[in-house]
Amino acid sequence: MATTSNLRARRNAAQLHAMVGVEREIKANDGSSSRKYLREFSLAFRSYEAVLSAESLERAVRGADTILIGDYHALPASQRFAAAALELRAQPGDRPVVLGVETIFARDQHIIDEWWRREIDENEFRRRIRFDLDWGYAWEPFYELLVTAREHSEAIYGLDCMPREDLRKIGARDRHAAHKIAEIRMRHPRAAIMVLFGESHLAPRHLPCQLGKALPDEKMLTVLQNVDALYWQAAGEKQERVEAVQVSDGVLCTFNSTPLEKYESYRLHLSRWGRGDEEGPDLTPTIYNLIDSLVRFLGINRYSAHNTTQPKFLVDLLPEVCGGHSDEPLAHLLEHKGADEEEIADILYRVNERGCAYLPQVNAFYVREFKMVYAAEEAARFLHHACRGLPRRGRGNEASDTCRVLEDALAYFGSRVLYPARSDENDAGRQRISDKQRGYDLGKALYDDYLRGKLSPAAMRRLFLAHIDDEARARALWVEVCGRNPEA
Repeated sequence: MATTSNLRARRNAAQLHAMVGVEREIKANDGSSSRKYLREFSLAFRSYEAVLSAESLERAVRGADTILIGDYHALPASQRFAAAALELRAQPGDRPVVLGVETIFARDQHIIDEWWRREIDENEFRRRIRFDLDWGYAWEPFYELLVTAREHSEAIYGLDCMPREDLRKIGARDRHAAHKIAEIRMRHPRAAIMVLFGESHLAPRHLPCQLGKALPDEKMLTVLQNVDALYWQAAGEKQERVEAVQVSDGVLCTFNSTPLEKYESYRLHLSRWGRGDEEGPDLTPTIYNLIDSLVRFLGINRYSAHNTTQPKFLVDLLPEVCGGHSDEPLAHLLEHKGADEEEIADILYRVNERGCAYLPQVNAFYVREFKMVYAAEEAARFLHHACRGLPRRGRGNEASDTCRVLEDALAYFGSRVLYPARSDENDAGRQRISDKQRGYDLGKALYDDYLRGKLSPAAMRRLFLAHIDDEARARALWVEVCGRNPEA
């Protein structure tokens, strides 16, 4: 039976490889992590008292007067969690709900009110609050939160003030926000107040302390999201997914992302800011980091000169990373390279529904929208082809049915290794292709065996390297390594 430490090590192994590169790049471009204010946040939340169910988290949110939700600005899942929590809290017949946000300056409250009354449209609202100039993170998930609040809450308030870039003045911003929340309480005495503020502000001595002074009788709840130390600890729990944990009295943490996804999202924002909005972020380092992390996990030598127990010069096989917004040029390219109708349909489905696809016909990684779970799956798909020597470059799909099932299984396994938080909800729509369903079920079985210690990374490397060119060979290898028939 797997111990807590073994589970933690197996679930985290590939992510920790990936974290090294992305953290190094972030530190090179953003040295603020060493500042005292940010260190106080990271040191405040190092362990938790108990695991909570989603129902327990919901009860805690519904029982609080003011809920402070920690926001990792670069991660859309943070804002979407806040929107879901607000909608869940705003039940008919219950107390009204009010939303306060750090993203908008309090000085721009009149602009929020004009948008609330539908006197201005989304584009004018975005321009006048200087969202892209003064904030610069993704607009869509934040606007989804605002629309949810306009539909389900009593009011929206901006809470922040200048200067945002000067960490020496950050304490003054906490005091200002606490004062504004106290004003909201006076205007809305019956309301539950939900506040979305940067996670570092939610250390006990920061905004919660100031708010406690301003509203001493308030029943306050702090809801953190995806705190690194708590995530790594929770990875050792027996259950497959931990929804939330009780950190201390009045402090919870919910998990809707992984540390790797958080920091890759931030790195993409740093890239976009450095390149300018017109060009968009450079996704190549992110895709290569996922591939490299899986390579390290499997113990693959990128510089091997033979293609037997190692792929031949994997370092020279890395795919081109490209993208686009139209299906027609991509379908035409695939048809020109010999892909059949079924294969083209599958790739277009992956691009449209999942945001990306690996194209073995041209050895390219096509990204329309970055979604970590699916980028991880396609990175594993590339590695499987690269380990087989990229035999299909420039040719159509000649693989057997069993080979396709095994490819999907290894792609799913790789996605779970890189993104352990993957759940069945991420796989919506996959049932349209029965073979893909079979592959994913097999991939889940492989991952479960890996967590239990029945399969080692070295054994998985054998499967990635296998040249499964026919049904009989593919099935025989699978039985040899996994002890089960791929049809089972």
